[in-house]
Amino acid sequence: MNERMDPTKLHIAMCYFPEKFWDEEHLKMAVDCGLDMFIYLIGAPKSFLDLMQKYGVGAIEHGTVPGWWGDPWQGKFAETNPISIYEKAAARFEDHPAIWSINACDEPSALDLPHYGVVLDFIDRNFPHQFPFINLYPSYASVAENTEQQAKSQLGTRSYEEYLRRYTECVGLDYICFDDYMYAHEDNPRPGQFFDNLRLVADACRRTGRRMWTILQCGSINDLPADITENKLRFQVNAAMAFGTEMIGWWEGSQIIGADGEPNVQFARLKTVHHEALAVADDYMRYRRVNTYLVGFPDGDPIPAGCHMESLAALDTGVFFDVRSENGRALLIGQMTERNGSGKQALWIMNASDFTGTDEEPARVTMNVRHRTVRVRGAEGLLTDEDKVSFELPVCRAALVEPAD
Repeated sequence: MNERMDPTKLHIAMCYFPEKFWDEEHLKMAVDCGLDMFIYLIGAPKSFLDLMQKYGVGAIEHGTVPGWWGDPWQGKFAETNPISIYEKAAARFEDHPAIWSINACDEPSALDLPHYGVVLDFIDRNFPHQFPFINLYPSYASVAENTEQQAKSQLGTRSYEEYLRRYTECVGLDYICFDDYMYAHEDNPRPGQFFDNLRLVADACRRTGRRMWTILQCGSINDLPADITENKLRFQVNAAMAFGTEMIGWWEGSQIIGADGEPNVQFARLKTVHHEALAVADDYMRYRRVNTYLVGFPDGDPIPAGCHMESLAALDTGVFFDVRSENGRALLIGQMTERNGSGKQALWIMNASDFTGTDEEPARVTMNVRHRTVRVRGAEGLLTDEDKVSFELPVCRAALVEPAD
Protein backbone atom coordinates (compact mmCIF):
# COMPACT_ATOMS: atom_id res chain seq x y z
CA MET A 1 0.00 0.00 0.00
CA ASN A 2 1.29 3.47 -0.89
CA GLU A 3 2.33 5.28 2.29
CA ARG A 4 2.58 8.96 3.08
CA MET A 5 0.74 8.21 6.30
CA ASP A 6 3.26 6.95 8.86
CA PRO A 7 2.08 3.46 9.93
CA THR A 8 4.12 3.58 13.14
CA LYS A 9 2.10 6.49 14.59
CA LEU A 10 -1.26 6.67 16.33
CA HIS A 11 -3.18 8.99 14.00
CA ILE A 12 -6.08 11.22 15.05
CA ALA A 13 -8.41 12.41 12.29
CA MET A 14 -11.50 14.54 11.74
CA CYS A 15 -14.10 14.08 9.02
CA TYR A 16 -15.10 17.08 6.92
CA PHE A 17 -12.98 19.99 8.15
CA PRO A 18 -15.15 22.90 6.89
CA GLU A 19 -13.99 25.01 3.96
CA LYS A 20 -14.50 28.27 5.86
CA PHE A 21 -11.66 27.20 8.16
CA TRP A 22 -9.10 26.55 5.41
CA ASP A 23 -6.50 28.99 6.68
CA GLU A 24 -3.39 28.88 8.82
CA GLU A 25 -5.08 30.11 12.00
CA HIS A 26 -7.68 27.33 12.01
CA LEU A 27 -5.25 24.68 10.83
CA LYS A 28 -3.04 25.51 13.82
CA MET A 29 -6.12 25.11 16.03
CA ALA A 30 -6.69 21.63 14.59
CA VAL A 31 -3.05 20.66 15.17
CA ASP A 32 -3.23 22.06 18.71
CA CYS A 33 -6.26 19.82 19.25
CA GLY A 34 -4.13 16.80 18.33
CA LEU A 35 -5.39 16.21 14.79
CA ASP A 36 -3.01 15.15 12.04
CA MET A 37 -5.42 14.03 9.32
CA PHE A 38 -8.65 15.16 7.65
CA ILE A 39 -10.97 12.49 6.24
CA TYR A 40 -13.16 13.45 3.25
CA LEU A 41 -11.39 16.73 2.48
CA ILE A 42 -13.14 18.05 -0.61
CA GLY A 43 -11.60 20.42 -3.14
CA ALA A 44 -8.95 22.05 -0.95
CA PRO A 45 -6.78 24.54 -2.90
CA LYS A 46 -3.03 24.16 -3.18
CA SER A 47 -2.53 27.03 -0.73
CA PHE A 48 -4.29 25.10 2.05
CA LEU A 49 -2.61 21.83 1.09
CA ASP A 50 0.73 23.64 1.36
CA LEU A 51 -0.20 24.70 4.89
CA MET A 52 -1.19 21.15 5.74
CA GLN A 53 2.18 19.89 4.52
CA LYS A 54 3.92 22.57 6.62
CA TYR A 55 2.17 21.35 9.78
CA GLY A 56 2.39 17.63 9.03
CA VAL A 57 -1.33 17.14 8.41
CA GLY A 58 -2.55 14.75 5.72
CA ALA A 59 -5.79 14.40 3.79
CA ILE A 60 -7.97 11.53 2.71
CA GLU A 61 -9.16 13.42 -0.33
CA HIS A 62 -12.75 13.10 -1.50
CA GLY A 63 -13.91 13.97 -5.02
CA THR A 64 -10.95 12.96 -7.18
CA VAL A 65 -12.70 9.71 -8.10
CA PRO A 66 -16.46 9.16 -8.09
CA GLY A 67 -17.81 8.55 -4.63
CA TRP A 68 -20.16 5.78 -3.68
CA TRP A 69 -22.30 5.01 -0.67
CA GLY A 70 -23.73 1.56 -0.12
CA ASP A 71 -27.28 2.55 0.79
CA PRO A 72 -29.66 2.44 -1.08
CA TRP A 73 -27.92 1.30 -4.29
CA GLN A 74 -26.60 -2.05 -3.14
CA GLY A 75 -25.37 -4.31 -5.93
CA LYS A 76 -25.14 -1.62 -8.62
CA PHE A 77 -21.61 -0.33 -8.09
CA ALA A 78 -19.98 -2.06 -11.08
CA GLU A 79 -22.77 -0.95 -13.38
CA THR A 80 -22.70 2.67 -12.16
CA ASN A 81 -18.94 3.13 -11.72
CA PRO A 82 -17.01 1.25 -14.42
CA ILE A 83 -13.21 1.44 -14.39
CA SER A 84 -13.25 3.82 -17.38
CA ILE A 85 -14.40 6.72 -15.20
CA TYR A 86 -11.53 6.06 -12.78
CA GLU A 87 -9.08 6.12 -15.68
CA LYS A 88 -10.31 9.60 -16.58
CA ALA A 89 -10.04 10.73 -12.96
CA ALA A 90 -6.45 9.49 -12.66
CA ALA A 91 -5.47 11.33 -15.85
CA ARG A 92 -6.59 14.71 -14.48
CA PHE A 93 -5.40 14.27 -10.87
CA GLU A 94 -2.92 16.83 -9.53
CA ASP A 95 -0.76 15.33 -6.80
CA HIS A 96 0.31 17.05 -3.59
CA PRO A 97 2.38 15.73 -0.64
CA ALA A 98 -0.48 16.52 1.77
CA ILE A 99 -2.82 14.13 -0.05
CA TRP A 100 -2.19 10.81 1.66
CA SER A 101 -5.20 8.90 0.38
CA ILE A 102 -7.96 8.86 -2.23
CA ASN A 103 -11.45 8.14 -0.91
CA ALA A 104 -13.32 5.53 -2.92
CA CYS A 105 -16.47 4.82 -0.94
CA ASP A 106 -18.33 4.83 2.33
CA GLU A 107 -20.19 1.89 3.86
CA PRO A 108 -20.33 -0.51 0.91
CA SER A 109 -22.68 -3.45 0.65
CA ALA A 110 -20.97 -6.83 0.49
CA LEU A 111 -22.70 -7.26 -2.87
CA ASP A 112 -20.42 -4.54 -4.25
CA LEU A 113 -17.17 -5.61 -2.61
CA PRO A 114 -15.89 -7.64 -5.60
CA HIS A 115 -15.99 -4.49 -7.75
CA TYR A 116 -14.48 -2.46 -4.92
CA GLY A 117 -11.55 -4.86 -5.02
CA VAL A 118 -11.05 -3.99 -8.69
CA VAL A 119 -11.50 -0.24 -8.11
CA LEU A 120 -9.19 -0.11 -5.12
CA ASP A 121 -6.53 -2.06 -6.96
CA PHE A 122 -6.79 0.48 -9.79
CA ILE A 123 -6.42 3.40 -7.35
CA ASP A 124 -3.46 1.75 -5.67
CA ARG A 125 -1.68 1.28 -9.01
CA ASN A 126 -2.59 4.60 -10.65
CA PHE A 127 -2.17 7.00 -7.75
CA PRO A 128 1.45 6.12 -6.89
CA HIS A 129 1.68 8.15 -3.67
CA GLN A 130 -1.81 7.58 -2.24
CA PHE A 131 -3.59 4.60 -0.77
CA PRO A 132 -7.29 3.95 -1.43
CA PHE A 133 -9.69 4.64 1.44
CA ILE A 134 -12.80 2.63 2.24
CA ASN A 135 -14.91 2.84 5.39
CA LEU A 136 -17.21 -0.01 6.42
CA TYR A 137 -20.61 -0.13 8.06
CA PRO A 138 -20.92 -0.63 11.83
CA SER A 139 -22.37 -3.86 13.15
CA TYR A 140 -25.78 -2.30 13.77
CA ALA A 141 -26.39 -1.94 10.02
CA SER A 142 -29.17 -4.16 8.73
CA VAL A 143 -28.44 -7.68 7.47
CA ALA A 144 -29.94 -9.58 4.54
CA GLU A 145 -33.62 -10.43 4.96
CA ASN A 146 -33.74 -13.11 2.30
CA THR A 147 -30.88 -14.10 0.00
CA GLU A 148 -27.69 -12.20 -0.76
CA GLN A 149 -28.82 -11.75 -4.36
CA GLN A 150 -31.93 -9.82 -3.32
CA ALA A 151 -29.91 -6.90 -1.91
CA LYS A 152 -32.50 -6.01 0.72
CA SER A 153 -30.06 -4.97 3.40
CA GLN A 154 -27.28 -2.53 4.06
CA LEU A 155 -24.64 -5.20 4.69
CA GLY A 156 -25.75 -7.59 1.93
CA THR A 157 -24.91 -10.55 4.17
CA ARG A 158 -26.67 -12.44 6.94
CA SER A 159 -24.17 -11.39 9.62
CA TYR A 160 -21.51 -8.80 10.35
CA GLU A 161 -18.91 -11.56 10.61
CA GLU A 162 -19.71 -12.60 7.04
CA TYR A 163 -19.55 -8.94 5.94
CA LEU A 164 -16.01 -8.64 7.33
CA ARG A 165 -14.99 -11.95 5.79
CA ARG A 166 -16.20 -10.82 2.36
CA TYR A 167 -14.24 -7.58 2.75
CA THR A 168 -11.00 -9.39 3.56
CA GLU A 169 -11.53 -11.77 0.61
CA CYS A 170 -12.27 -9.04 -1.94
CA VAL A 171 -10.20 -6.08 -0.77
CA GLY A 172 -6.42 -6.31 -0.45
CA LEU A 173 -5.84 -3.25 1.75
CA ASP A 174 -3.83 -3.62 4.96
CA TYR A 175 -6.43 -2.00 7.24
CA ILE A 176 -10.11 -2.25 8.16
CA CYS A 177 -11.82 1.08 8.90
CA PHE A 178 -15.36 1.35 10.25
CA ASP A 179 -17.56 3.89 12.03
CA ASP A 180 -19.67 3.34 15.13
CA TYR A 181 -21.68 5.99 16.98
CA MET A 182 -22.73 4.50 20.30
CA TYR A 183 -24.27 7.73 21.62
CA ALA A 184 -26.26 8.55 18.47
CA HIS A 185 -29.50 8.05 20.38
CA GLU A 186 -29.05 9.44 23.88
CA ASP A 187 -32.08 7.50 25.15
CA ASN A 188 -30.64 4.22 23.85
CA PRO A 189 -26.82 4.13 23.92
CA ARG A 190 -25.21 0.87 22.79
CA PRO A 191 -21.97 0.26 24.73
CA GLY A 192 -22.26 -3.55 24.47
CA GLN A 193 -22.80 -3.38 20.72
CA PHE A 194 -19.87 -0.96 20.49
CA PHE A 195 -17.60 -3.40 22.33
CA ASP A 196 -18.75 -6.23 20.09
CA ASN A 197 -18.16 -4.22 16.92
CA LEU A 198 -14.64 -3.44 18.12
CA ARG A 199 -14.08 -7.10 18.96
CA LEU A 200 -15.28 -8.39 15.58
CA VAL A 201 -13.14 -5.94 13.59
CA ALA A 202 -10.11 -6.37 15.86
CA ASP A 203 -10.31 -10.16 15.55
CA ALA A 204 -10.61 -9.89 11.75
CA CYS A 205 -7.55 -7.63 11.73
CA ARG A 206 -5.59 -10.08 13.86
CA ARG A 207 -6.54 -13.04 11.64
CA THR A 208 -5.58 -11.27 8.42
CA GLY A 209 -2.64 -9.13 9.59
CA ARG A 210 -4.40 -5.78 9.13
CA ARG A 211 -4.55 -2.55 11.08
CA MET A 212 -7.77 -1.33 12.71
CA TRP A 213 -9.03 2.21 12.22
CA THR A 214 -12.08 3.49 14.10
CA ILE A 215 -14.32 6.51 13.40
CA LEU A 216 -16.18 7.65 16.54
CA GLN A 217 -18.81 10.20 17.59
CA CYS A 218 -17.78 13.64 18.81
CA GLY A 219 -21.15 15.39 18.51
CA SER A 220 -24.70 15.04 17.27
CA ILE A 221 -25.52 12.70 14.38
CA ASN A 222 -28.13 13.58 11.73
CA ASP A 223 -29.24 16.59 13.82
CA LEU A 224 -30.14 14.35 16.77
CA PRO A 225 -29.30 16.10 20.06
CA ALA A 226 -26.33 14.67 21.92
CA ASP A 227 -24.09 16.00 24.66
CA ILE A 228 -20.90 14.01 24.16
CA THR A 229 -19.10 14.94 27.36
CA GLU A 230 -15.35 14.68 27.87
CA ASN A 231 -15.77 11.31 29.57
CA LYS A 232 -17.98 10.02 26.74
CA LEU A 233 -15.23 10.95 24.30
CA ARG A 234 -12.71 9.31 26.62
CA PHE A 235 -14.82 6.15 26.90
CA GLN A 236 -14.86 5.73 23.11
CA VAL A 237 -11.13 6.40 22.64
CA ASN A 238 -9.89 4.19 25.45
CA ALA A 239 -12.23 1.34 24.52
CA ALA A 240 -11.03 1.48 20.91
CA MET A 241 -7.42 1.42 22.10
CA ALA A 242 -8.17 -1.62 24.28
CA PHE A 243 -9.02 -3.38 21.02
CA GLY A 244 -5.89 -2.11 19.28
CA THR A 245 -7.04 0.74 17.06
CA GLU A 246 -4.26 2.58 15.23
CA MET A 247 -6.35 5.49 13.94
CA ILE A 248 -8.99 7.45 15.85
CA GLY A 249 -11.34 9.41 13.61
CA TRP A 250 -14.28 11.68 14.52
CA TRP A 251 -17.53 12.71 12.90
CA GLU A 252 -17.43 15.67 12.09
CA GLY A 253 -15.32 18.85 11.98
CA SER A 254 -18.13 21.41 12.10
CA GLN A 255 -18.79 20.31 15.69
CA ILE A 256 -15.52 21.60 17.18
CA ILE A 257 -15.20 25.16 15.80
CA GLY A 258 -18.14 27.51 16.22
CA ALA A 259 -19.75 29.70 13.56
CA ASP A 260 -17.67 32.58 14.91
CA GLY A 261 -14.49 30.67 14.00
CA GLU A 262 -13.50 30.10 17.63
CA PRO A 263 -12.91 26.72 19.30
CA ASN A 264 -15.99 25.59 21.24
CA VAL A 265 -16.46 23.37 24.29
CA GLN A 266 -16.25 20.22 22.17
CA PHE A 267 -12.88 21.33 20.82
CA ALA A 268 -11.58 21.71 24.37
CA ARG A 269 -12.91 18.29 25.39
CA LEU A 270 -11.34 16.58 22.37
CA LYS A 271 -8.03 18.36 22.92
CA THR A 272 -7.84 17.02 26.47
CA VAL A 273 -8.68 13.45 25.45
CA HIS A 274 -6.37 13.53 22.42
CA HIS A 275 -3.38 14.68 24.42
CA GLU A 276 -3.97 11.96 27.00
CA ALA A 277 -3.80 9.38 24.21
CA LEU A 278 -0.85 11.03 22.49
CA ALA A 279 1.11 11.12 25.77
CA VAL A 280 1.36 7.31 25.64
CA ALA A 281 1.01 6.85 21.87
CA ASP A 282 4.65 6.06 21.08
CA ASP A 283 4.76 3.30 23.69
CA TYR A 284 1.26 2.04 22.78
CA MET A 285 2.21 1.75 19.10
CA ARG A 286 5.20 -0.45 19.93
CA TYR A 287 2.64 -3.15 20.66
CA ARG A 288 -0.16 -4.87 18.77
CA ARG A 289 -3.34 -6.23 20.28
CA VAL A 290 -3.56 -9.97 21.00
CA ASN A 291 -6.88 -10.16 22.83
CA THR A 292 -9.33 -8.05 24.84
CA TYR A 293 -11.12 -9.02 28.05
CA LEU A 294 -14.00 -7.90 30.22
CA VAL A 295 -13.00 -8.18 33.88
CA GLY A 296 -15.33 -7.72 36.84
CA PHE A 297 -18.56 -6.84 35.05
CA PRO A 298 -21.42 -7.97 37.35
CA ASP A 299 -24.27 -10.10 36.05
CA GLY A 300 -26.89 -7.95 34.38
CA ASP A 301 -24.54 -5.02 33.83
CA PRO A 302 -25.95 -2.91 30.94
CA ILE A 303 -22.55 -2.12 29.45
CA PRO A 304 -21.66 -5.56 28.01
CA ALA A 305 -25.27 -6.38 27.07
CA GLY A 306 -25.15 -7.34 23.38
CA CYS A 307 -21.42 -8.08 23.58
CA HIS A 308 -20.43 -11.71 23.03
CA MET A 309 -17.60 -11.64 25.57
CA GLU A 310 -17.60 -13.44 28.90
CA SER A 311 -16.66 -11.36 31.94
CA LEU A 312 -13.79 -12.76 34.01
CA ALA A 313 -13.35 -12.34 37.75
CA ALA A 314 -9.63 -11.67 37.17
CA LEU A 315 -7.16 -11.92 34.29
CA ASP A 316 -3.96 -13.99 34.09
CA THR A 317 -1.81 -13.59 30.96
CA GLY A 318 1.28 -15.57 31.99
CA VAL A 319 3.10 -12.30 32.67
CA PHE A 320 0.47 -10.34 34.62
CA PHE A 321 -1.52 -12.30 37.21
CA ASP A 322 -4.77 -11.77 39.12
CA VAL A 323 -5.49 -8.47 37.36
CA ARG A 324 -8.71 -7.05 38.81
CA SER A 325 -10.36 -4.07 40.45
CA GLU A 326 -10.36 -4.69 44.18
CA ASN A 327 -13.30 -2.32 44.73
CA GLY A 328 -15.65 -3.90 42.20
CA ARG A 329 -15.26 -1.52 39.25
CA ALA A 330 -15.44 -3.15 35.81
CA LEU A 331 -12.35 -3.15 33.59
CA LEU A 332 -11.80 -3.47 29.85
CA ILE A 333 -8.30 -4.87 29.29
CA GLY A 334 -6.38 -5.14 26.05
CA GLN A 335 -3.55 -7.68 26.06
CA MET A 336 -0.73 -6.66 23.72
CA THR A 337 2.60 -7.99 22.52
CA GLU A 338 5.60 -6.09 21.16
CA ARG A 339 5.62 -5.78 17.37
CA ASN A 340 9.32 -6.57 17.04
CA GLY A 341 8.73 -10.21 17.98
CA SER A 342 10.44 -10.01 21.37
CA GLY A 343 7.40 -11.52 23.08
CA LYS A 344 7.25 -8.64 25.56
CA GLN A 345 3.69 -8.14 26.82
CA ALA A 346 1.76 -5.04 27.88
CA LEU A 347 -1.76 -4.30 29.09
CA TRP A 348 -4.11 -1.45 28.22
CA ILE A 349 -6.46 -1.23 31.21
CA MET A 350 -9.59 0.94 31.16
CA ASN A 351 -12.07 1.74 33.91
CA ALA A 352 -15.19 0.85 31.89
CA SER A 353 -17.64 0.77 34.79
CA ASP A 354 -19.84 3.63 33.55
CA PHE A 355 -20.33 4.66 29.91
CA THR A 356 -21.95 7.95 31.01
CA GLY A 357 -18.72 8.91 32.76
CA THR A 358 -20.43 10.17 35.92
CA ASP A 359 -19.25 7.54 38.43
CA GLU A 360 -17.02 9.37 40.91
CA GLU A 361 -15.39 6.32 42.51
CA PRO A 362 -12.17 5.29 40.73
CA ALA A 363 -11.22 1.69 40.04
CA ARG A 364 -8.50 0.41 42.35
CA VAL A 365 -6.61 -1.88 39.98
CA THR A 366 -4.35 -4.55 41.42
CA MET A 367 -2.15 -7.22 39.87
CA ASN A 368 0.66 -9.62 40.73
CA VAL A 369 3.79 -9.16 38.62
CA ARG A 370 5.96 -11.81 40.35
CA HIS A 371 9.03 -9.70 41.11
CA ARG A 372 9.02 -7.95 37.73
CA THR A 373 9.47 -4.20 37.57
CA VAL A 374 6.71 -2.54 35.56
CA ARG A 375 5.98 0.93 34.28
CA VAL A 376 2.44 2.32 34.51
CA ARG A 377 1.43 5.27 32.31
CA GLY A 378 -1.81 7.21 32.82
CA ALA A 379 -2.73 6.06 36.35
CA GLU A 380 -2.89 7.71 39.75
CA GLY A 381 -1.77 6.58 43.21
CA LEU A 382 0.71 3.94 42.05
CA LEU A 383 1.91 1.54 44.75
CA THR A 384 4.38 -1.32 44.31
CA ASP A 385 6.05 -4.01 46.37
CA GLU A 386 7.95 -7.19 45.41
CA ASP A 387 4.93 -8.85 43.79
CA LYS A 388 1.98 -6.51 43.79
CA VAL A 389 1.24 -3.39 41.77
CA SER A 390 -1.83 -1.26 42.42
CA PHE A 391 -3.09 2.06 41.09
CA GLU A 392 -6.26 4.10 40.65
CA LEU A 393 -8.12 4.78 37.42
CA PRO A 394 -10.94 7.35 37.36
CA VAL A 395 -13.97 6.39 35.32
CA CYS A 396 -13.33 6.11 31.54
CA ARG A 397 -9.57 6.55 32.03
CA ALA A 398 -6.96 4.04 30.89
CA ALA A 399 -3.40 3.09 31.76
CA LEU A 400 -0.64 1.36 29.80
CA VAL A 401 1.19 -1.23 31.90
CA GLU A 402 4.45 -2.67 30.53
CA PRO A 403 7.65 -4.27 31.84
CA ALA A 404 10.24 -1.63 32.68
CA ASP A 405 13.16 -3.68 31.29
